[in-house]
Amino acid sequence: MYFNFDKRIIYGILAFMVIWGLASYLSNTNAILGLLYSIPGVLVAITFHEFAHAIVAYKLGDDTPKLEGRISLNPLAHIDPIGFIMLIFAHFGWGKPVNVNPRNYDRRFSMDKADAIVSIAGPVANFILAIIFTLIYFAIIKIRGTAVYVETIPSIIITMIHYIILINIGLGVFNLIPLPPLDGSKVIKPLLSFNAKQWFESNERIFYIAFVILWVTGFAGTIISPIIQVIYNFLMSFGSAII
Repeated sequence: MYFNFDKRIIYGILAFMVIWGLASYLSNTNAILGLLYSIPGVLVAITFHEFAHAIVAYKLGDDTPKLEGRISLNPLAHIDPIGFIMLIFAHFGWGKPVNVNPRNYDRRFSMDKADAIVSIAGPVANFILAIIFTLIYFAIIKIRGTAVYVETIPSIIITMIHYIILINIGLGVFNLIPLPPLDGSKVIKPLLSFNAKQWFESNERIFYIAFVILWVTGFAGTIISPIIQVIYNFLMSFGSAII
């Protein structure tokens, strides 16, 4: 995800979301527990999302992510403090943007296609993680169902894994919204005609504003929540069927 907003706008949104979120947490013990459970999921989701951008850009010929230390699974290399807090409190956030130089890409693909591949790598990484942790989740459930191991895996671990699944699905779907600055805006560019792409790029600032409105008003969540639920239901059915 790539953000170029005026920092003052971000700070204003952040303050509003944090205050709103804190109000609900202070009055709800379960919400506080949910917040604590979600932190590992946020760290895992953001770290692998940004790592995927970095490693794919590097594999396509751009060494900028490597030079900036982004080909790493160390969360500190990828966490953006504002995006991290927003993901916890507003359930929509981002990591530290991975800087790339499209001119460095090799010529296996056009610049737009290579940029699209780099962009979609983040959401794909999140979906892969969601699948992996779904299998882990059901494997643990099955192990806990035996008399020998019933107390060996605490419920808190199972709950955290469940949050990891949900957060990765959410981050993956959210980033595929085809509006700047989200990854989806770069993914669709190779699919557009020349005139449509020119129009899209010339009106990018308007799309930024549209995204902020959708985000702040909660319409973004309304739009993608059914998609997240469908993917979640599918993974739960898939995991229970094969484990």
